[in-house]
Amino acid sequence: MKFIDLGLDQRILDGIDAMGYETATPVQQQVMVPILEGKDIIAAAQTGTGKTAAFLLPLLHRLLTTQHDSHDINAMVIVPTRELAIQIAESLEGLSYFTDVSSIAVYGGGDGSSFAAEKKALNTGVDIVVCTPGRMIAHLNMGYVKLKGLKYLVLDEADRMLDMGFNDDIQKIISFLPKQRQNLLFSATMPVKMRDLARKILTNPVEINIAISKPPEQIIQKAFVVYEPQKVPIITDMLRSNVYKNVIVFCSKKQNVKQLTQELKRAKLAAEEIHSDLDQKAREQVLQDFRNHKLSILVATDILSRGIDIEEIDLVINYDVPNDGEDYIHRIGRTARAATTGTAFTLVSEQEQYKFLAIEELLGAPVTKGTVPPEFGETPEYAPKQRSRGNFKQRPGHKKR
Repeated sequence: MKFIDLGLDQRILDGIDAMGYETATPVQQQVMVPILEGKDIIAAAQTGTGKTAAFLLPLLHRLLTTQHDSHDINAMVIVPTRELAIQIAESLEGLSYFTDVSSIAVYGGGDGSSFAAEKKALNTGVDIVVCTPGRMIAHLNMGYVKLKGLKYLVLDEADRMLDMGFNDDIQKIISFLPKQRQNLLFSATMPVKMRDLARKILTNPVEINIAISKPPEQIIQKAFVVYEPQKVPIITDMLRSNVYKNVIVFCSKKQNVKQLTQELKRAKLAAEEIHSDLDQKAREQVLQDFRNHKLSILVATDILSRGIDIEEIDLVINYDVPNDGEDYIHRIGRTARAATTGTAFTLVSEQEQYKFLAIEELLGAPVTKGTVPPEFGETPEYAPKQRSRGNFKQRPGHKKR
């Protein structure tokens, strides 16, 4: 199913297209329809199954198409950690880029200025708040948080929040909310205490069980921890120094696809790009040339990771770390098909380390880290739990909220 078939507001579809997506995953199809219908849901879903977009997209649509008070908080997403709050807030910025929906991430560990910015937004009104329980409690205790108009509550990784001792904080936050609202609860597991929480906050929920497949065992996976400027020269060297018959390089953004393709062509490599800016005829020609071995390298957005049958891919390279585990599995699943073996490399920048850790946790084991040749210079340490992406400079082009 394509996102356009879900009846989403055109402004949301523009944001989806800008991020390089076209087709809804099975996970998103299962979750989005009942949310768009206004139903409560309880979903068994691990981090990395694509559930973030599955609840953000219908929330954005409902905010854009139904009446609400711009001077109140309209939706609240509660998560267990600041890292997840940052990750969801970044996804929200991209998906809502062409809308006027406002949002803010509220989490601990910042300085006084960040607390002041949070206070201002919570006091004057913001459409969507992504928050950790402790930080939200701190604001609620001061009495200025505008919640009387809240219509949507999302609890993400609810089992993890309970394991971390946030049950009382969650109950306290809920006590401030209007009783009439739509509730969405996501949890990787469904222990008794989770069922008890669900009974307290959900009304006639739709139950959804989201499973994710694992990549084939015959895929050799390897990650290279690098600085962002090192990615292009490293990929160029990989492709010039080794003989691969068919290679797909995945990028998360069309601009990265275009720039990388230009660099590979300058290096005299037989590369072409494929993304949603190309019309159907042009895409089909590029794919035909690739199948006929007129091209050896395709640089693509995730448009190529689903639903396109291409055999005999020797190597898949992730130029960008995928947004979630399902995208990762679909990407690397382009290789090692029909009982053959294959290789998948992922370049992980400093800013992407926490995102890659979430993928490793979903896979159930760390991905082997490759050694970058010394001629490319020093590389960062892989320490995702010690890094806070909030400390990195804002990416060019990001709009502030």
